[in-house]
Amino acid sequence: MRPSRPDRRAPGPGATRPSGQLAAHVAYFRELGVSGVSRDRVWRLRPTDPEPSPATAPEPVAAAQPEPCAAVAAGAPVELSMFDQVAALSAATAEERLRLIREELGDCTRCRLHGGRKTLVYGVGNPDAALMFVGEAPGRDEDLQGIPFVGRAGQLLTRIIEAIDLRRDDVYIANVIKCRPPDNRNPQPDEVRTCEPFLFAQIDAIRPRVIVAMGSFAARTLLRTEDAISRLRGRVFEFRGARLIPTFHPAFLLRSPDRKRDVWEDMKKVRSILQAG
Repeated sequence: MRPSRPDRRAPGPGATRPSGQLAAHVAYFRELGVSGVSRDRVWRLRPTDPEPSPATAPEPVAAAQPEPCAAVAAGAPVELSMFDQVAALSAATAEERLRLIREELGDCTRCRLHGGRKTLVYGVGNPDAALMFVGEAPGRDEDLQGIPFVGRAGQLLTRIIEAIDLRRDDVYIANVIKCRPPDNRNPQPDEVRTCEPFLFAQIDAIRPRVIVAMGSFAARTLLRTEDAISRLRGRVFEFRGARLIPTFHPAFLLRSPDRKRDVWEDMKKVRSILQAG
């Protein structure tokens, strides 16, 4: 969207407007001189650069400026996608924005994983959370219950959260992938491409101050890097307006309890950032 000189003229005879809260926001943006709304999903989702720098990941780089939507500029009724609506409803609550994303996700059949799942696992927690945890994909217990991190790894995650003086209900927990891969295999690149826009929309709806990426898969997906988690952890990155801290996955800690000290160091960084205000 490109700002231009405000145009406060009333719409011509016969012009119609969208109804409800969305109409009010469209009108508000028109008063500010916004000339259009893009339907380009890549532009809407504010992609980040593919590689983080040695010290910190780069700020997201804006995509090429899309052509304005003449219908919006003319005041004609426009049917906006879920991603457009989440962006437009900036005054809506985080809970309302998350609900919109979940409605768009629906009973998802966008990739092959839907054929083997029992339950779609969207995300759970406080919509206004300052801290968000992102894992890889649901496992067997999560697939059965529809809630992320409820198995043994989830119980350990709960204890990790409590160790920094928070409760599980204080944070938001989600995965890169919303459906369990067969035999808990790693998600395929096309499955990630299909599902990650919904995770990014969740992050934009919640607007957390800190994101903890748990495990190699989540960290590599968010940071667009092939670096191992052992190389990424211990550092702090900028990501979609939040501070991103990679750390080991709780399931890995169950197999390698000697690495719990590393996770504790990472979580102390999380606590410090949250307490700094």
